[in-house]
Amino acid sequence: MVGSIEAKSLLSNGSVQQNGLNLEEKLDEFRRLLGKSDKDPLRIVSVGAGAWGSVFAALLQESYGGFREKFQIRIWRRPGRAVSRPTAEHLFEVINSREDVLRRLIRRCAYLKYVEARLGDRTLYADEILKDGFCLNMVDTPLCPLKVVTNLQEAVWDADIVVNGLPSTETRQVFEEISKYWKERITVPIIISLSKGIETALEPVPHIITPTKMIHQATGVPIENVLYLGGPNIAAEIYNKEYANARICGAEKWRKPLAKFLRQPHFIVWDNSDLVTHEVMGGLKNVYAIGAGMVAALTNESATSKSVYFAHCTSEMIFITHLLAEEPEKLAGPLLADTYVTLLKGRNAWYGQMLAKGEINRDMGDSISGKGMIQGVSAVGAFYQLLSQSSLSILHSEEKKPVAPVESCPILKTLYKILITREQSTQAILQALRDETLNDPRDRIEIAQSHAFYRPSLLDQP
Repeated sequence: MVGSIEAKSLLSNGSVQQNGLNLEEKLDEFRRLLGKSDKDPLRIVSVGAGAWGSVFAALLQESYGGFREKFQIRIWRRPGRAVSRPTAEHLFEVINSREDVLRRLIRRCAYLKYVEARLGDRTLYADEILKDGFCLNMVDTPLCPLKVVTNLQEAVWDADIVVNGLPSTETRQVFEEISKYWKERITVPIIISLSKGIETALEPVPHIITPTKMIHQATGVPIENVLYLGGPNIAAEIYNKEYANARICGAEKWRKPLAKFLRQPHFIVWDNSDLVTHEVMGGLKNVYAIGAGMVAALTNESATSKSVYFAHCTSEMIFITHLLAEEPEKLAGPLLADTYVTLLKGRNAWYGQMLAKGEINRDMGDSISGKGMIQGVSAVGAFYQLLSQSSLSILHSEEKKPVAPVESCPILKTLYKILITREQSTQAILQALRDETLNDPRDRIEIAQSHAFYRPSLLDQP
């Protein structure tokens, strides 16, 4: 594949090497940190089978799956989700366009069911096709075969590492159920959350609850064992080995060893101590990506209009970041990079485009067939609710009176009226941009930089 990076080689003893690093040695080193005995494999389970969760599991399977006595990975998803007839037909086309996939399915005696599904003679299920390497939210990118478990207790009860691939809106509920199966555990698992979304709580003071905090509250697993992995990347492109990077954030005890364990030649993983802020920023960019998609569709992909929107939305993001982070400058690069890729090709930007084109409507909900959960919708509601609290009031630059922070975020206010209260159409996003009373984006940034904005309570920090 043009532009891809493949740096694996086979050593004389049969071990796989990546850029001079023996994969088995990396695996053994991490196993020793966990205190695993020789006959006790490292057990990883990915909970949730969206695009990123499935790709993450497939990357680990391809790297370490050959060491069967030392490594096991499985993926959990709910059973019973039927694959629609149009999706089954498209899936059949994908299979037949890839000789390697076609041969693999024939060898596994699995090809016939896809033929029958195309003809409408049988129904395929999402957990069934996942075993063959097809994620329902990403059928154009076949993965490697995966070990799929539909019983949650069976999936997680003995896992050393649990990967949270669930939307933020489902994280708390599923991990509360998981906690029931861990009551007799002696060892404490490591949890890596991939989820980008937030909730807002108003008591005892207004604050944000992130997926890692939900997991900690639901399971009682110490926060030092709960980490967040995120970065500017598109799942299908990462699996196709386009060069990408990400950060694993959390306590030093596990983030540095995990960064080394997860790193691949085409997927560079850095580590960072700032867990909550990076996690919140991952949710914030989804908010503005939806608006970017609307602007692109409504202006026929006008580069000028999109740049105007980008100037205003990034200034709002910087404004919000100053409220949330003590040292917001450190987040500028990662936040803008994640925003950039999401605006280019993310599902939230796609959702905004489809809404503006009238190809989908808001009554269809946040979970869209073939795309999965559009997490930016709930994030719009959460950020609006948080920043509209009068207890967080700031001094308005022109009126010189206290106002809620959301009053300085016209794009966020407009998205709230389009997506949550539904009192405005998608055209309102252009009306907001064309409002001659809208302040220069530079003014918003200067306001944020000239005031002591940081509110530790917003992220539930001491």
